[in-house]
Amino acid sequence: MSPLEKEGKESEILSLSLKRKGTKKTLSINSFVAFSKLIRLVFEVEGCGAVVEIRELFRLLCPMRSFFPAESCKETHPNALNPQSWLQIERGKLPKLSSHPSSASIESLVKVPQPALLPFYKPADYVEVLAQIHEELESCPPQERSNLFLLQYQVFRGLGEVKLMRRSLQGAWQRANTLHEKIIFGAWLKYEKQEEELIADLLANCGKCAKEFAPVDIASHLPFDVNVSSVGRMTKENHISQNVTFKIGDEEIVCDRQKISELSAPFHAMLKGYFSESRAESIDLSENNISPLGMKAISNFSLTDSLIEVPPNLLLEILVFANKYCCERLKDACDRRLASLVSSKEDAVELMEYALDENSTVLAASCLQVLLRDLRNSLNDSRVVEIFVHANKQQLAVMVGPGIFALFCFLSEVSMNLNSSSDKTAHILERLVEFAENDKQRLLALHQLGCVRLLRKEYDEARLLFEGAVKAGHIYSVAGLARLDFIKGDKLLSYEQFSSVISSVTPLGWMYQERSLYCDSDKRWDDLEKASNLDPTLAYPYMYRAASLMRTQNAQAALAEINRILGFKLSLECLEIRFFIHLTLEDYKAALCDVQTILTLRSDYRMFEGRVAASQLCTLVREHVERWTTADCWARLYDCWSAVDDIGSLSVIYQMLESDAAKGILYFRQSLLLLRLNCPEAAMRSLQLARQHASSEHERLVYEGWILYDTGHYEEGLRKAEESISIKRSFEAFFLKAYALADSSIDPSCSPIVISLLEDALKCPSDNLRKGQALNNLGSVYVDCGKLDLAADCYINALKIRHTRAHHGLARVHCLKNDKTAAYMEMTELIKKAKNNASAYEKRSEYCDREQAKADLEMVTRLDPLRVYPYRYRAAVLMDNHKEEEAIAELSRAIAFKADLHLLHLRAAFHEHKEDVLGALRDCRAALSVDPNHQEMLELHSRVNRHEP
Repeated sequence: MSPLEKEGKESEILSLSLKRKGTKKTLSINSFVAFSKLIRLVFEVEGCGAVVEIRELFRLLCPMRSFFPAESCKETHPNALNPQSWLQIERGKLPKLSSHPSSASIESLVKVPQPALLPFYKPADYVEVLAQIHEELESCPPQERSNLFLLQYQVFRGLGEVKLMRRSLQGAWQRANTLHEKIIFGAWLKYEKQEEELIADLLANCGKCAKEFAPVDIASHLPFDVNVSSVGRMTKENHISQNVTFKIGDEEIVCDRQKISELSAPFHAMLKGYFSESRAESIDLSENNISPLGMKAISNFSLTDSLIEVPPNLLLEILVFANKYCCERLKDACDRRLASLVSSKEDAVELMEYALDENSTVLAASCLQVLLRDLRNSLNDSRVVEIFVHANKQQLAVMVGPGIFALFCFLSEVSMNLNSSSDKTAHILERLVEFAENDKQRLLALHQLGCVRLLRKEYDEARLLFEGAVKAGHIYSVAGLARLDFIKGDKLLSYEQFSSVISSVTPLGWMYQERSLYCDSDKRWDDLEKASNLDPTLAYPYMYRAASLMRTQNAQAALAEINRILGFKLSLECLEIRFFIHLTLEDYKAALCDVQTILTLRSDYRMFEGRVAASQLCTLVREHVERWTTADCWARLYDCWSAVDDIGSLSVIYQMLESDAAKGILYFRQSLLLLRLNCPEAAMRSLQLARQHASSEHERLVYEGWILYDTGHYEEGLRKAEESISIKRSFEAFFLKAYALADSSIDPSCSPIVISLLEDALKCPSDNLRKGQALNNLGSVYVDCGKLDLAADCYINALKIRHTRAHHGLARVHCLKNDKTAAYMEMTELIKKAKNNASAYEKRSEYCDREQAKADLEMVTRLDPLRVYPYRYRAAVLMDNHKEEEAIAELSRAIAFKADLHLLHLRAAFHEHKEDVLGALRDCRAALSVDPNHQEMLELHSRVNRHEP
């Protein structure tokens, strides 16, 4: 664009009351068409590139306000977008923009992608599988336990239970029967806990390092078998000289005949046996690929048992020679010396070939450990991939012993995370299939490779793999077959396949979701309703319904639908859809809130199927929202905090971080909000940023203390708090110490200390947002100590500074004073004020009669179906009314999509009450897979186990 053209564009933007730099004047645009025009101009002025794609974006944005064609007429509209429009744009064949805003459908904007076919193990009855695993763990040989924990890991992975996945990996690592399994599962844990790598320096400074992060001392785990090197006694000694000279080229190396003969049986036979060399004083070794320097090193080793001073290139020569002449002691020393030199990926790649060719187990294990401990980087090196993909079974046995399947499970997971459709991923999964030893391993491997083949559009191969997985017992792989039939154009067959599955087993939510893909609109809606009823955590049904409602010009209903899932599960895709709905309603403040939340969770997120950076749309939409001063931001933050609007609070903090305000405390507040929204990884990133942007030493120590505490290093976190206090008495340092003591100690004698610390915190300068939290925590400690009046004072003072959550504590005080009516009213106030109030309804249910409690808990389940107490309460009421089957069904309803210890425990007790020993035992075993150390569960399991037929 020429300077003159650019100036003209800028003038046009100014005529729309917006100049992106230097003015704070707010846009007032009544037409969304004008808004789309403005976006185009801004992008062109700023030279953002990909103008063709941006123009398509504008073309899609234009009609949103003025026209929402119904689905029935969309297909026949003469100017409707055809399905290939994105492909045409990619090829640079941009269709002319229509002068009529009604030329495109909102469906083209609010696109709902087909739910992904997940490469996970998803059994039809995960409880049964977990119970079987636990039963086998109780009786199997030690060498089989790690693979059982690996299978347990795969079940929890299919359920999306990250904490339980890691616990299973921890179990596999702890029960590893070989060094190689220890290496594999230790590296896998390190990979799964990548966020803790960021605190390695903190742990090191504290003198602590997680065991699974520390490299294994391979030499100590693979001791040398001295019996291997034993050599037979001499058979002939007469007239044999003490020394022997080995000629190599023009050089002669004089060696001690006795010492050399002790290196191996072949040397013993050569130097002390009946061969002609046995009596010779000089032997020519020129044709044996050993250099004079190498032979001198071997001679020295025969006398000293040491290779310390030998350089690496000579060690490799000696290793080959030692293997050829069966010098096991020499080979082992060489093996271990080379292993000690492996410190980088380059070393490991270079030496692994020698290790495999010469059967050097210590060296191979050392190379493997280096490669696995940074596997993400290693798999980006084609030489490393070659090692794993082309090694034969014998070489793999040298490399990993019996842990071949576990190795390729780990490799495949990392490779799929890097690029699911790459050749590398396909080759690794082929090997996973090759080394599967039983049906459970085979179905997982076949299904994962089938998913990769499907992504690569290798449909015939994918079909064979999915069929194999189904034959091995994996019902979820039917989804792969159905999608292949649909691709071939046989939509009816796909529908019938899932109808057959649904009729043959207890149906799950994902089954109806999958079948919905092959229905017409009305039947699809019905199936997606069933999917949501069976598994409310599935995002696709909400997204589809919201998009469908937009097509019928019902934006408010679409907004309500997408808010249903965002009320309990923060999803980037759902936030993106809500962003577009808010744009349609011209609610730019809400749209800005959504896109800022998206960027908080993932700064590089791209919208419109990855075509436009969310940060660019954020910049554009912000121009429609009045700029806030720092004071405005704080006022808005108080409003959101008081309304328990965590997403709104995140948005305000995002905006504050763009100013010159102190960033450390803002990132810290961001981390607290993200934890409340169940986004622990994003919260840890924010804590790290808080640490980086701390304005002082004592502030940095507080953030380091929280990082350590949140990753389970409680004592180290406390020490950081104490260190911070020694530098400066601050609110946050006292609060951290008080919180850590109260949360990690069950000793009642700690309560006075916690009270004192919180009182000290409240004496230090801070804003009311944090002081409200401190007062709330102090009230909780007073309640635990039975000091109800002091607790009530704390909660009342917290409410005076708008800490709305204090209603919860005050209600508890009223209840303990036997005033349930006042407690009920207190929680009613919280419900009125709080935007996210599922927990408030749940707590209020404790302070009312049974009918009202039932209504409140139904509301809880609608607002947040992941909360388990309502299911347990309803089930208990049904049991009280002798409706055992209905009670069990109520618990099963939640267990189907949530592996929860308490739900399984209660259902096991109900089965025991019904004298259904097998059902009770199954639930006990599955629950112990979730938490193997739960005391009540262990007692129930023991009791039920005694009655097993």
